Amino acid sequence: MLYEEERKLKIVKYLSKYSRASVQELSKLFQVSESTVRRDLQELESARLLKRTHGGAVCRENYNFEPAFVDKADQFRKEKESIAKKAAELIQDGDTLVIDSGTTTLYLARELKQFSGLKVVTNSIILAQELQNDEAAEVIVIGGVLRQNTRSLVGPIAEQTLGLLRVDKAFIGTNGMDLASGLTTPNLSEAAVKRKMIAIAAQVIVLADSTKIGRQAFAGFADLAQVDTCIIDDKAPPDFIAGMRELGTLVHVVSP
Repeated sequence: MLYEEERKLKIVKYLSKYSRASVQELSKLFQVSESTVRRDLQELESARLLKRTHGGAVCRENYNFEPAFVDKADQFRKEKESIAKKAAELIQDGDTLVIDSGTTTLYLARELKQFSGLKVVTNSIILAQELQNDEAAEVIVIGGVLRQNTRSLVGPIAEQTLGLLRVDKAFIGTNGMDLASGLTTPNLSEAAVKRKMIAIAAQVIVLADSTKIGRQAFAGFADLAQVDTCIIDDKAPPDFIAGMRELGTLVHVVSP
């Protein structure tokens, strides 16, 4: 049995490694009651060492810091690949799609070769390059100001172009996803483009690995009630999944 301070230190280290953990998970890991874990989390949050969420905690970090595309491309790769494969099951030949910039959506682009007659609208130059030799899809790049960090096109031109279009399905990525604050991202221009993509789509599908849950970045772009379908990995807290389903969202949970 660990002493209290040893246990708290290990909780912080565990969150640093795995980004998030539930109360039940920590209770089993450290062989203490759930009430003890909740008290530990409350004290650690007061010390600004973590952030409590519904049913657990996440590593405290600056969610408004936006890592470069190349730095996060291989993070949680198995989870992103599983999410992308499930997302592809929602696509049919001849669909019109808008696909957001991001690393998870890039994995989805790699699944599109199995279809025919697709029209794919995107603000991602990386995604457009991925599809440049793919005869399955006609690719429409919306134009705009290039953000070097995310390799995405944003700004008034991007928003105006999107406003001219209507699509069957929007596949959207996010930096933060929380039952209270909804979907968020660090950049206002990125948020505006995501908001427009959601507005032009008959169906909104969010692709997010579970590390995004409980995070709140600077700029909000959608309430969770606007999401028709969410695809997430099996490390997502059960209470978050239940909360999404109460809002009427269809939630697909995938295993890496």
